[in-house]
This record gives sequence, C-alpha cells and structure tokens, in this order.
Amino acid sequence: MDNKTEYKKGLTHAKENLADIQKRGADAIGGSWNELRKEIFTPEENAASDLRVAMMAEVVRARKELGISQRKLEELSGVKQPIIARMERGSTSPQIDTVLKVLAPLGKTLAVVPIKDK
Repeated sequence: MDNKTEYKKGLTHAKENLADIQKRGADAIGGSWNELRKEIFTPEENAASDLRVAMMAEVVRARKELGISQRKLEELSGVKQPIIARMERGSTSPQIDTVLKVLAPLGKTLAVVPIKDK
C-alpha cells in the first residue's frame, strides 16, 4: 500500500472515530487524550502535530519575549494579524514562506536537522 492510500485509510478511520466520539461523547473516549490520539492518528501524524505545536509555541514565546504584539508583528513581517493569530492558535497549517516571514522579525529561522532516534 502506498503512502497516499495509507494516509487516506488513516484519515477515514480518524473521521469514523471522531464521529463516534461526537455521537457518544465522553463515553466513547474511555481513556486519556494521549491514548486516544495514539488510536486515531498514526505515529507520523502525531509527530507532525507535536512539531507544529512546538514550532508555534516558540513563535508565541519569542514574540512575547520581545514584547511584540500580533499587530506589530504584522507590520514587521507583512503577514496579516488574523493569520498570525490562527498560526498561534494552531487552527491553520501555514506555508513555509509564511512561517519564515513571521520568524525573521523575531530573530528566528527554520533549520533542517536529523531526527533523533527514539
């Protein structure tokens, strides 16, 4: 099975699980969020999510450390404040060029580094 087919199968499974959770509420979960996310998502999807959360947390930390508001970061980066807010909330998956535009005024950039063995 190729990656695209495997991804679609996993996505379908996740949607079915989400529908069950929405239908049955808390009874459908029966465990911690971490246990549930291991069942719903692949290890790769969880790792990607964790990376996005860590990256956006660093953006927020750097912005606040410098005392820069989202509006000021808009002026400095050229990225609209609502987009910055959605990035920081995690409600969007921004393109790399958008992330780089936001990081530059914060004195940050992205780096490609080896993945640590688990």
